[in-house]
Amino acid sequence: MQVLDIAVTKVDHLGMLLAQIADLEAQAETLKNELKQEEGHIEGNLYKACVTLSQRKTVDNKAVYAEANVPAELIEKHTKTTAVISLKVTAR
Repeated sequence: MQVLDIAVTKVDHLGMLLAQIADLEAQAETLKNELKQEEGHIEGNLYKACVTLSQRKTVDNKAVYAEANVPAELIEKHTKTTAVISLKVTAR
């Protein structure tokens, strides 16, 4: 039973940390959006930031494959598969 108690404590601790992180990330995102309204260098007392505008291009691979009539077998042949372990923590 002691192993179960330790696991529950770790799960609760992780859940609390993730909740704090989510709150901090929301606060950070709000500040980032406010700072993005200014362009150029922004000086603080401890930190400085630089806001720049750029354009990013991406390729829609699925659209290219479809337009080029690439066979599904060829796409599958060159598709990498990676093992992933997931952990989801939710409040009770």
